Amino acid sequence: MKKLINDVSTVVDDMIDGLVRSVDGLSRIAGERVIVRADLDAIRSSGQVALVSGGGSGHEPAHAGYVGAGMLTAAVCGDVFTSPSTDAVLAAIRAVGGPDGVLLIVKSYTGDRLNFGLAAEIARAEGIPVEMVIVADDVSLATGSDTAGRRGIAGTVLVHKVAGAAAAAGKPLDEVAELARRVIGSVGSMGVGLSPCTVPAAGRPGFSLADHEVEFGLGIHGEPGVRRDRLQPASALVSTVIGRIFEDRGIKAGDRVALLVNNLGATPSMEMSIVAGEAVRAAEALGVRVSRMWTGAFLTALDMAGFSLSALVVDDELLGLLDARTSASAWPVSAAPLSLSAPVVVPVPNTESARRGGEGDGMLVAAIEAAAKALIADEPRLTALDQAVGDGDLGLNLARGSQAILAELDDYRHLDRSAALRRLSATVRKSVGGTSGVLYAVGLMSAAAAVERGKGGEVAWGEALKAAADAVARLGDARVGDRTMLDALVPAVEALEVEGNDARGALAAAIQAAAAGATATASITSRRGRSSYLGDRAVGHPDPGAEAVVVWLSAIGRAIAPKSA
Repeated sequence: MKKLINDVSTVVDDMIDGLVRSVDGLSRIAGERVIVRADLDAIRSSGQVALVSGGGSGHEPAHAGYVGAGMLTAAVCGDVFTSPSTDAVLAAIRAVGGPDGVLLIVKSYTGDRLNFGLAAEIARAEGIPVEMVIVADDVSLATGSDTAGRRGIAGTVLVHKVAGAAAAAGKPLDEVAELARRVIGSVGSMGVGLSPCTVPAAGRPGFSLADHEVEFGLGIHGEPGVRRDRLQPASALVSTVIGRIFEDRGIKAGDRVALLVNNLGATPSMEMSIVAGEAVRAAEALGVRVSRMWTGAFLTALDMAGFSLSALVVDDELLGLLDARTSASAWPVSAAPLSLSAPVVVPVPNTESARRGGEGDGMLVAAIEAAAKALIADEPRLTALDQAVGDGDLGLNLARGSQAILAELDDYRHLDRSAALRRLSATVRKSVGGTSGVLYAVGLMSAAAAVERGKGGEVAWGEALKAAADAVARLGDARVGDRTMLDALVPAVEALEVEGNDARGALAAAIQAAAAGATATASITSRRGRSSYLGDRAVGHPDPGAEAVVVWLSAIGRAIAPKSA
């Protein structure tokens, strides 16, 4: 287990210390794991209802991240995945409770209900007005099942926001509590786990999932869900979750909803954005309008990969409370109405129109097709080579570009040679990421220019390839011996020049020279490219960019050699 901690016994205290030091306006109660607003005296004299929530730690930023004007007044932190004690909750109530009372917002777990409930009873006996609401938004569990009841999960954050805004607006305790109960009665949530989480004190994952498995409806402590299923595309996973929430909460066509798209802790932002987009599409497919949506880590489960979705039916009053300002550090700054702007279309000059019509160069089309198919077939090997010396994306990038080229292959049949090369350059530029995309694009563009200069006479493909290699060298600031694609490309150009008019022999020599150049890169310490960061550690592995040149050049040779005899 690798964790950025000091000692498993001090994890929560160290976390609280770091939070109050790094977030303005927060303090803690001496001797307690309770985070409070630093302006407590002003709050007690302001006539505002105080809001207290909390629970086990490990769900950050919940709940301490929601302490601030417009949301919580205090958050009580238990040990990891463990309810805080009654005395800690009572300390929070005593610290924030004034004559206008305290609202406790509690997730539906047995330990939380008991400890917060007992603290509320003691506080009332001391003369502090206290109301308590229980959040049980997990729709994956049926009501009335033989369990401890529905769990409180990420929908709790929306209760914090609405109740906190109502309290900040000066509403009395009974009205704030009623608004909280209204949200609780409407909000539904469900999660999908892709991996388990690891509690620091345990030092190992709490459960196991196979690489092809996901868990539907699991709890925020890693409790089992309703079922395990095979990993599916994000669209299918999201559609299942949205359908379950809408069915359970009675959300129907014509309703307006606010969506909370929650990262369970270890899901990349890229994937969360994909989930967010699919959530809107799934809701709209059912005729439901998404009026607000927030995406991020709101209530997590340590390092669990996966997501949860929460949906709340809204009206103008609830939207106003959700949009109200808050200083809580974990609530997103933006709360603008959700709208989808039309994509901006940039006009692109048509450089092919004058060169269309009739038949193109059949041999060139055959060469393009062969090269693209060869790069797709060799993707696993090129990827493995790049993983050894780079970032592992070369094979995937070239395969992606090759797929894009094959999808446009029919267009090439009606383009002359220079237009076809320019089209290749544009396709590669758009579809191949990273350095390779840029270098191949500039090489193809320069080759097209060389072909154009040779119009009126027989096209010299050796000259076109030399122009491409020169352009790659200029833009990439590289030369032979730098452990790049040039180590294969330049020897191939030189072999073509030496062989002269013997087309078959020239091509065979070029392929042989490229292969020898690529093999030689295994003994070179890189000066350019991703491998340059590895120094001598890259030695022993051939450069994947040079190997890719051999792949497509060999494929071209097999495709056109009989015709060039």
